[in-house]
Amino acid sequence: MKRQGNGNSYTKIISVTSGKGGVGKTNIVCNLAYCFASMGKRVIIMDADLSLGNVSVLMGMIPKYNISQVIYGDKQLSDIIMTDQNGIMILPASSGIPELSNLTEPQKINLMSRFDEFAGSLEAGGQPVDVLLVDTGAGISSNVLYFNLAASEIYVVVTPEPTSITDAYALIKVLSTKYGEKYFSIIINNVKSEKEAKDVYKHLSLVSDKFLKVNLNYLGHIISDDNLSRSVIMQRPVSNIFPDSKSSQCFKKLAYNILSQKDNKISNGNIQFFLNKLLTSLS
Repeated sequence: MKRQGNGNSYTKIISVTSGKGGVGKTNIVCNLAYCFASMGKRVIIMDADLSLGNVSVLMGMIPKYNISQVIYGDKQLSDIIMTDQNGIMILPASSGIPELSNLTEPQKINLMSRFDEFAGSLEAGGQPVDVLLVDTGAGISSNVLYFNLAASEIYVVVTPEPTSITDAYALIKVLSTKYGEKYFSIIINNVKSEKEAKDVYKHLSLVSDKFLKVNLNYLGHIISDDNLSRSVIMQRPVSNIFPDSKSSQCFKKLAYNILSQKDNKISNGNIQFFLNKLLTSLS
């Protein structure tokens, strides 16, 4: 991935989000992370579903610490980061911690400082981060909106279920009408064929074109198969344990498409800038 001439890394910061829960958002995040890592990219997953974080579960890992210890100043960010056997770093969420919108000013400053130190240590060690995947919660709560607004790219996961399409439209509507977001990439999950995925995208796109001034980019689709369900039970990415399955091939193509496209938002492309935008939006 492209590096800036001043030595700072360019990090592709992606929020993976949805209007409705249960659409396979976290599974997509974990599989994309594995595909990126297989392509030689350095990846961090930030579990931003602060009340129902499941990234560590789907990756078969048990976190000893979580972001609450960083917020309260008990741990460094490097203390809570988990790294799996493929080199994927995971920043685990926690249940029962205060909403980010309730952080005090000292807590915000402390969290920013911890991210600065962590990103600086990666740079000093010659290990810059290529992709930061932010797994948001579902819906239109303040936390979901905050993480999407801070990211460089917003990927909305949709399934063929009518409620999923309706809720995805609601999320896009809030982000566009209230916060001025104009660019969204769409991932269609749990489909039987590419045609079904394109039909879902067309339906969402037609409604958005009629009522909203936004740009919806069809990023890709994931075909559902039995191996995908097995991999969830086994707590491993399907791309890892069943690389030849239809769903795995979809994830590989999706990962390639993501790395091939440019970000829509203009930013300096680093983790510190992402967190600064996030904490600023909470003020």
